[in-house]
Amino acid sequence: MTQAHWLFGDQLGPAFTAPGEGGVPREAPLVLIESKAVFRRRRFHRAKAHLVLSAMRHRAAELGDRVVHVKADTYREGLRRAVGDAPVTVHHPTSRAAAALVRSLERVTVLPARGFLVGREEFAEWADGHGEGGLRLENFYRHVRRSHDLLMDGGEPAGGRWNLDQDNREPPPRGARTLGADAPYRPREDEIDAGVREDLDRWERSGEVSFVGRDGPRLFPASRREALAALRRFVEHRLAGFGAYEDAMLAADPVLSHSLLSSSLNLGLLDPAECVERAEAAWREGSAPLNSVEGFVRQIAGWREYVWHLYWHFGEEYRTSNVLRHTRPLPDWWSELDADAVTARCLSTVLRQVRDTGWTHHIPRLMVLGSYALQRGWDPAALTDWFHRSFVDGYDWVMVPNVVGMSQYADGGRMTTKPYTSGGAYIDRMSDLCGPCRYRPGSRSGEDACPYTTGYWAFLHRHRTRLLHNARTARPVRGLDRLADLTELLRQERDRGDEAP
Repeated sequence: MTQAHWLFGDQLGPAFTAPGEGGVPREAPLVLIESKAVFRRRRFHRAKAHLVLSAMRHRAAELGDRVVHVKADTYREGLRRAVGDAPVTVHHPTSRAAAALVRSLERVTVLPARGFLVGREEFAEWADGHGEGGLRLENFYRHVRRSHDLLMDGGEPAGGRWNLDQDNREPPPRGARTLGADAPYRPREDEIDAGVREDLDRWERSGEVSFVGRDGPRLFPASRREALAALRRFVEHRLAGFGAYEDAMLAADPVLSHSLLSSSLNLGLLDPAECVERAEAAWREGSAPLNSVEGFVRQIAGWREYVWHLYWHFGEEYRTSNVLRHTRPLPDWWSELDADAVTARCLSTVLRQVRDTGWTHHIPRLMVLGSYALQRGWDPAALTDWFHRSFVDGYDWVMVPNVVGMSQYADGGRMTTKPYTSGGAYIDRMSDLCGPCRYRPGSRSGEDACPYTTGYWAFLHRHRTRLLHNARTARPVRGLDRLADLTELLRQERDRGDEAP
């Protein structure tokens, strides 16, 4: 009899049941296990818990009699109930904890990872050829473009440039409340969603599990059919307007022209190859400009692949990196997503988006949420866990490199060349969030001092010695000596403590 194959809750698309090299025989029975212990260990966003369970149950319904779908207290218990002592296969899990679990089970055979463009061996070979100092996104992105013939004209990048970032950093149009983009795909809930919500309500009432955030109507795909509809909607109606304003922020338009496909990719409902290939086809057909398509391809074939491989390449100790020695705990108002406690309009707006939807795009994550935490010296490990739990697309492999390396500079530059933080002027330039705010982005001290501006200079002062030796931060550090109100600024920042700004 053919061995059963175990599907984790982020391995829900056809790539994870496909035959072929390192794949699953067509006749192999399948196993899906819902582990309640996963939700007891961490206080996840309610919308995320809903999405993951809904996606698992939709997949079980699609697979019908081929799958054994078990609701258990733990994975070990579920596997025992599903197959007893029989051997099973599983594609390489996406987290170190899950990988350790399957390695500890003698009857489990681990197959190669799927759901990514670049294999682990290929990345290792590439990394060996570049050395630690050469592990930069741009180099890796060019490797992926060449090896997968993405946006290439022969041996050269389409349009003559590899990187069109300079075309994709436009502030929002002056006076615009929205970009006016076509609405993104939104799914309709069904009886499976109703069943998930009943279970989550019951777990909360019993005190078994606690969540943060709100679980309104499900906003993100939970099935292959829905994910394909979302991809088609983005490519045909939204991709053309994506590029120029991908870094912009608008209070009334948090989605802008973003794809909203990250949760579908990270659940395995979409394969990265089909996403970038459809985007490239749109450019070659003349329905989307190159800067929009290259920006989208860079996010998936560049950054997503890069983050996945660095998660494994850097090793388990990477998650505890903390070269800046930031140890302050996350305050309650942040952990509880209490947007109403916050006066600063940019931060309250973004926290509200996270509370209500479990999602914001990459700039609010990096330059509003991450930047605020970096400026205050919050513990990067605690912040990584918060991002993991609070975002519908957040997984361990996603958030460890993104938060430890990119957002908090806790690795001292192994992943990026400088800390990503700024004063209020950047937020003011790239958004409409500052106009009605009681704080002024240009004020460093006094009652109307912007907490981002104050925090930026306090951060530079705290790490003056380290940042003075970084070519990308030396100039603003030297600017500290020209601040007549530096003493007042530092006192004001110290007095704020962990109070919501």
